[in-house]
Amino acid sequence: MDWVPIVFVIFKLGVLGIGMFFAIKWHYDQGRKGKEKERSAVLRATGKAAVAFVLLLIVLVIVTFGLARTLGMELTF
Repeated sequence: MDWVPIVFVIFKLGVLGIGMFFAIKWHYDQGRKGKEKERSAVLRATGKAAVAFVLLLIVLVIVTFGLARTLGMELTF
């Protein structure tokens, strides 16, 4: 039974890696087809999405630690 998690993790990483490769390749190919104006719009939208993701991640961490302190959990390292 010790080999099951290892096999599943390797399989998951393989599937996600292949999926990311083809997603990046498809977006790259689509970007080459489009005009420069569209490319800048895509880059701008990607930047906005990345900033939103980072901000949401920060808010999630703050809310998690706030809730943990409210519940009286010990958070010191």
